[in-house]
Amino acid sequence: MADAQPSSPAPDTPEYDLAVVAPALNEAGNLTPLVQQIAQAFSATGKKFQIVIVDDGSTDTTPDELASLKTEFPMLTTVRHDTPQGQSASMRAAIHAASAPIICTLDADLQNDPADLPRMVELLIAEDADLVQGDRSANRQDHAFRKIASIVGRYARKLIVGDGARDTGCGTRALKAEMARRLPLHRPGMHRFIPACAAGFGGKVVETAVNHRPRHEGKTKYGTGLLKRGIPGLRDCFAVRGMIREAKRNPASASTAATP
Repeated sequence: MADAQPSSPAPDTPEYDLAVVAPALNEAGNLTPLVQQIAQAFSATGKKFQIVIVDDGSTDTTPDELASLKTEFPMLTTVRHDTPQGQSASMRAAIHAASAPIICTLDADLQNDPADLPRMVELLIAEDADLVQGDRSANRQDHAFRKIASIVGRYARKLIVGDGARDTGCGTRALKAEMARRLPLHRPGMHRFIPACAAGFGGKVVETAVNHRPRHEGKTKYGTGLLKRGIPGLRDCFAVRGMIREAKRNPASASTAATP
């Protein structure tokens, strides 16, 4: 398998002001508008930005599309997994490939809107927060079963983990790089618990409303069914609770848990 992330620590002098990272699995057709929209969102801000996309073992034309994009967008960094490693591992690889003090995250399917990110970065700075978490609640048109599942999942996370985030699964985020690199994304499924982990590690978490759009191309890759996500999600809740308790007992453990 290709190297997922550099083994060296983040540079003392970051090359960019911020980085936008996204895992991608068979997202051909979505990546060109994604990169274009990210560039458009930040081009007028005066900030030097990096885009990092991790190709998580795609079997479609994703690698070709990314290679073509790199010729047009020099700020684009790509990482390739030879076989799928999962969304958490891919996000971890992207974070460790980034060279910036602020990291923004997006899903690669265009349902997250890059236009929300500049405002979230400014909010992160203004609030001196460790994480600004997006909330799609007002803009989603979910069917009744999914709404009920979301309510049950949110209640379980709050009860077991103390996660007060309204939309913890939203992929639109801005966070400080030092917090991003502390996240336990070496464990599968931990990308769904980023607000809980950030708060549990002593960070300040702020929520803000963001846009939510229909999928542009392809279909969901990482599973949305109740059995696929519900039972592992419950197991992960207890794992996260254990990590947070350990971090409170031994703060050094939180800062080293995600070190490559």
